[in-house]
Amino acid sequence: METNIPTFLRRLRAEIRKITNLTDHTDTDMAANTIRNNVDFRGPNAYILAFAIVIASAGLNTNSIPAIIGAMLISPLMGPIFGIGYGLGTNDGDFLKRSLNNLLIMVCISILASTLFFLVSPLKLENPTELLARTNPTIYDVLIALFGGFAGIIEITRKEKGTVISGVAIATALMPPLCTAGFGLATGQFNYFIGAIYLFFINCIFIALATFLTVKYLQFPVVTFSDSAKSRRVKHFVAAFIIMLIIPSVYSAVIMIQENNFAQDAKEFVKQNETINNSHIYNYRINYQTKPLTLELMIAGDPLTDSEIDMLHRSAVNFGIDNEQIIIKETLANKDDNLAEKVVVQSIYERSDMEIKKRDTLIHNLENELQTYKEKILPYDQIVKEIYAQYPTVTNISLSRGLSVIPTSMEKKEQINIILKGDSKLPEQDIEKLRGWLSVRLNFENISVSQN
Repeated sequence: METNIPTFLRRLRAEIRKITNLTDHTDTDMAANTIRNNVDFRGPNAYILAFAIVIASAGLNTNSIPAIIGAMLISPLMGPIFGIGYGLGTNDGDFLKRSLNNLLIMVCISILASTLFFLVSPLKLENPTELLARTNPTIYDVLIALFGGFAGIIEITRKEKGTVISGVAIATALMPPLCTAGFGLATGQFNYFIGAIYLFFINCIFIALATFLTVKYLQFPVVTFSDSAKSRRVKHFVAAFIIMLIIPSVYSAVIMIQENNFAQDAKEFVKQNETINNSHIYNYRINYQTKPLTLELMIAGDPLTDSEIDMLHRSAVNFGIDNEQIIIKETLANKDDNLAEKVVVQSIYERSDMEIKKRDTLIHNLENELQTYKEKILPYDQIVKEIYAQYPTVTNISLSRGLSVIPTSMEKKEQINIILKGDSKLPEQDIEKLRGWLSVRLNFENISVSQN
């Protein structure tokens, strides 16, 4: 037993190494050629990108998720970003500059196409939720971009290609922020533009960072120069760019973590203190532009007393929110009862609207399922009477709906089964006649009629 345990551990270690080993399944030369070939935005790629941007913009304009996903699948956006990470990892300054130039071309084409679309689009949305979602980066966007970048570059290095790149293109969502930036320019809403561009470059930075780390880990061939002076310049340029890449990414990640944690704490705080005696927190808003972050509470009802405000502050401290971070805005009942009632009702409506839509969708789906079920119910009583009227010798009739399954292929087909019992068996021609009649009567082809 003692000798078996070390053997088991060695085998387990070997198996884990086999599972986690990347080098045996990668081809760095092939990956390098793939990255280099997919960097340039010229000719067809430029047109494909522009058309994909228009499709994505239309999807965002109509809140159509399938259109957005389709556009992301056909867009050639990932090439220059992988190229940046590859250039950094291999000390290839010339290729890094080429990738950056093509990334700039890509951004310009995308923003121009989306801006033109939104300038001519006749559809104006009151609440473009998909557009709004592309203006406020969160820590989740950072994580998606980072791990999506890892998945993408590992897929490129694989000897056996799969479909990971398409999934990465969808997950990292590079295209929608560029469309939203164009929307911001077209409508003069520069907060949209700034937020969307920020989200896009956050995605680019972390995808490039993941590519750089993977290229270093897999030990891609590094570019060397015969000219020592040029070699030093390239190394200094690459090192400076890496620092420029890492510092903003770390800073952005830290800021987003802080903002995300504050948002979660604020949500829980409001949930616990929604009702304060005769007052009600009908809405709240987080101001991400202030340092530190501030939480605005919209309150309707009776004026808050000093003790109630103090209670709110003490409760906020338990959620890590300081007193100076809370801004209270009251809609006082004694000043305007109608206004207070209006804002409370509006708040309730807005908060429950999404839930109502979900329930309506569920009810609609259940109604469809019920209708499908009703259509499949056989008119047992009527069929039995009609069969007996034609064949009085039949004493018992069994009707059921089921499946006919071929075991070898597991091919399934719906089937109606009818079993007849009587004093004597019906002739085969009567059975065939009955089967044909039932097929017309029930508007169903696959009918089995048998006798006991």
